[in-house]
Amino acid sequence: MNKKISFLIFVTLSLTLGHLIYNRLSNLAKRNYEANCLRVNLQSEPPSLDWSQASDSTSFDVICNIMCGLTKFNDKMETVPCCAQSWQISDDGLSITFYLNKKITWSDKKPLTAHDFVFAFRHLLNPATASSYAYFLYDITGAEKINTGQETDISKLGVKALDDYTLKISLNKPCPYFLSLMAFCPTYPMRQDLIKKYGNDWCKPGNLVTNGPFTLDTWEHEYKIILKANDNYFEGRPKLDTIKMFMIPEQSLAYSLYLNNQLDYIDNRSLSTTDIAASKNLPSYHNYPLLRINYLGFNTKKWPMNIPQIRKAISLAINRQVFPQILLRQELPSCVYLPQALSILPLESKPCYDVKLAKQLFNEAKQPIPEIDLLYPNRQDAKLACEAIQDALKSNLGIKVNLIAKEWKVYLYELKNNPPHLFRASWGADYYDPQTFMDVFESASGNNYTNWGSKKYDDIVSKASQELDKDKRAKLYKLALNILDDECPISPLYFATQNILAKPWVHNLAFNALDLQFFKNVYIK
Repeated sequence: MNKKISFLIFVTLSLTLGHLIYNRLSNLAKRNYEANCLRVNLQSEPPSLDWSQASDSTSFDVICNIMCGLTKFNDKMETVPCCAQSWQISDDGLSITFYLNKKITWSDKKPLTAHDFVFAFRHLLNPATASSYAYFLYDITGAEKINTGQETDISKLGVKALDDYTLKISLNKPCPYFLSLMAFCPTYPMRQDLIKKYGNDWCKPGNLVTNGPFTLDTWEHEYKIILKANDNYFEGRPKLDTIKMFMIPEQSLAYSLYLNNQLDYIDNRSLSTTDIAASKNLPSYHNYPLLRINYLGFNTKKWPMNIPQIRKAISLAINRQVFPQILLRQELPSCVYLPQALSILPLESKPCYDVKLAKQLFNEAKQPIPEIDLLYPNRQDAKLACEAIQDALKSNLGIKVNLIAKEWKVYLYELKNNPPHLFRASWGADYYDPQTFMDVFESASGNNYTNWGSKKYDDIVSKASQELDKDKRAKLYKLALNILDDECPISPLYFATQNILAKPWVHNLAFNALDLQFFKNVYIK
């Protein structure tokens, strides 16, 4: 948004804030909505709408409403057919044959074929693509060697189009969660002809062709994205005509716009702790737990975070019980990385807060630490959490922590390219299986920003990923969690919740623990 316009809006809202609060109930009664249009706040600019490049929830919130894959998640987060109307898994579990729905077309009416998936998987694994999620497909025959440059013959990838509507995928090992992977954004099909025609501009409005319930109509950078209903969507045209996704970074401004009926739906990105306190008794307020861990990450290659004792001391010096007290969102404090809901077996309770032991480990390391940097995304909840960490490390270990806030895209860039000593990050489940958490910190993971790697950890997680016996699998994951705890490349802090406010004219919003926002069944009335 133009800075001058942004400033004028801010001034106008500030001058009328008292009037807005005074008239909040009357504003609600006016039902000032746009017909067949849902207005939401993304908060920040999506770094990319290229699903082979995207790695963040903001981008995925757009992509999962304009695209769909071989499978999809239903409202219960079960994996069900989507572009593939059925599939057949071989007796040994080493191949899956998908049979595509022949009625599905792209938004330009061109038929969706198995060749679009072959190209998409090859593109994702191409080293030149540099996808953070390439490791997602390493269970496919030849995938890891192709992605790491050990194999240059792309035809050796175990993804073949047997005909226009039959796709066969060969695996290195049985993979109990593979069907769930096929519901996640990075595995969506791609049009080779469009990428060849438009190059890096293939995701721009007018160029981007999609197969989901909506299409990309407008992208005004740093202001808004407009999605339009896809008349050719194979499950039927969505009930909404339009979705307007604004990029309003200031939570107070977004909340004021919601109160003034200029936004229909807001979530954590638009609700400050003050707003939560003021809104939690409203009938339109909802709070639900997420499969999302917030953690403190260490750059294990950067002194002094290359010393495990220092990392462990820092982790033990943080009182996790403070986070729900300052964030007010019913967060669940935890020093265990994996959610209990996915662990199958009960997880061991570990000491989270022990100042005496923290000081002992810190002193034994004999490393004078004048000051360190802590990076976080520029939003209020992250700021409050990092200030609590800053206070704890100063009070308990005498470490001065410099807080560094960055806009979302810059924050992600620095995480990937040059993370500081510490960074506040989070990881949410991409699918309903323990592997979605455990493979993040494998050595080859593009989402592992700690620079830490352990062959022992990799081997255990790899073995667990192909184990079909649930109890044996859970025990393997517990062994891997013990390695994470002992070497401490991250310090888990708390499991997040989602908090939303929705206007009474918004119907059929579906909430889920994966925090995926699907709007195809939403309607305004």
